[in-house]
Amino acid sequence: MKLLKIKDNAQVKKTQFSCVEKLVDKIADKTLEQLEREGIFVFPEIIKSTEDLTREHIILQTVNDTFRSGNVMGFLGCGDERLIIESRFCGEGEDYFFQYLLNRVLDFPNIVDLESDANQDNRLFNFLLFLFPYYLKTAMRKGLFKRYIRHQCNDINIKGTIDVARHIKCNTPFIGNIAYSQREFSYDNSLMELVRHTIEFIKGKPYGNNLLFKVKDEVKLVINATPSYKAYDRQKVIDVNKKNAIRHAYFREYLALQRLCLLILRHQKHQIGFGSRQIYGILFDGAWLWEEYVFSLIGDCFYHPMNKSGKGAQRLFSGNTGLIYPDFISRYKEKRLIADAKYKPLNNIGNRDYLQILAYMFRFDAKAGFFLYPEAEGAEDLKLWMNQGLTFEKNVAPRDDICITKHGLKIPAEAADYDDFAAKMTAFEQEFRQIFFADSL
Repeated sequence: MKLLKIKDNAQVKKTQFSCVEKLVDKIADKTLEQLEREGIFVFPEIIKSTEDLTREHIILQTVNDTFRSGNVMGFLGCGDERLIIESRFCGEGEDYFFQYLLNRVLDFPNIVDLESDANQDNRLFNFLLFLFPYYLKTAMRKGLFKRYIRHQCNDINIKGTIDVARHIKCNTPFIGNIAYSQREFSYDNSLMELVRHTIEFIKGKPYGNNLLFKVKDEVKLVINATPSYKAYDRQKVIDVNKKNAIRHAYFREYLALQRLCLLILRHQKHQIGFGSRQIYGILFDGAWLWEEYVFSLIGDCFYHPMNKSGKGAQRLFSGNTGLIYPDFISRYKEKRLIADAKYKPLNNIGNRDYLQILAYMFRFDAKAGFFLYPEAEGAEDLKLWMNQGLTFEKNVAPRDDICITKHGLKIPAEAADYDDFAAKMTAFEQEFRQIFFADSL
């Protein structure tokens, strides 16, 4: 197997990609939308409405004689070639930071310990399995999925359309029964059967019951809603769902769950990426993971509008004009703060970011703004005081009341193992939070 590891937000010489040349030809300068159509699984699924990671985002962008990576992390493959995009805080060993983000945001088991053989295909498959509880819970917030299904009946209780051809075939000579078909709005449909098969498949894994325990109520609802489940029908259910994708926009979460279930169940039949022409993989939006992780740290101090789900939308102007979603708005009315989560490196936080956060500060009468970003251990905060005056009048000077702070969460540079890394992160998290306590403002 040919394997190459690169970091997110990095610029790498094209010559270094020679060992995965076939894979790079298929993914270079392609948008996420194009890659998704070719079999790449992108998380989070509701990517159309994100700002940091749009469907036009390019995973490997050509810049002269280099390729530039973005905020995406994950696994990609084609044939016997593998490309792993790690977090830029990963050293020579395991990517503890990426694993830590997944654990804090999605409650992932420790894949680092689970996959001691470092088989990337198995690790990729485990990522899919561990995403299942999240997608199941998200979809079932809309309730159990109902769909019209058609039953073929042959009895004396006619409740539908008589099927003449089938009646002649089944009831000659006539013995009193009538062949008919009945259309019914039912929970026990092909999609819920697919989810049930996926649940039963995961149950068969050594860690399956522990994984499904997180969504035990949702699992119970699915099992009760699918009395027609038969283990030997699995391939038939897979084939039906491949041909009948969920189309209604209201149930887009079920479409994401359907895609994930198909990926999990079809892995049984053939290895992921079987064949030299097929590309496959799973990509995580580092910006989304970082934002949700930061919210888990400071959620008691801040409101958190979410553009992906359309919650907490704000407007810049009257008349319902100028839709905005600031990442974080402090709960302190007396001294309002605006904070913006940025996964990108410190030096990449520039003019466009400044203009955005200043607009938010002006809108919410905030004198202080913060860029919250991950930083290597040892970095210090950078305070930027807003200028006043004009260069034409030679009276430019910093104001003493409006300030933007680049506030980094330190990421451990070295750790003996994942537990050691997690312990160090806990200490740095406490330090990171201190600046937002009311008595510190």
